[in-house]
Amino acid sequence: MSAVEIEQDLTIWMVDDIPQRMLYAGRRWRVTDIPTRLRESTWSAASAGATGLRGWRFQATDEAGESYVFDVFRAELGWHVHHTWS
Repeated sequence: MSAVEIEQDLTIWMVDDIPQRMLYAGRRWRVTDIPTRLRESTWSAASAGATGLRGWRFQATDEAGESYVFDVFRAELGWHVHHTWS
């Protein structure tokens, strides 16, 4: 398993405030596990560029069947991917 630290914009669709689908890196993704809520303590404020972060960790699978684990957080201007694991 390899970890990649990135921070890119994405669009997330929620059902009952839980991530279900997303558009990221030009691909459509479907959440394929039970998302885990993340708190500020998961990231240092310096590495994520903000305080008071709230986010999610979940596995998502694209239309080609490729799956990754994503750490996503909501900032002032929308949702961002902070980490991915393949």
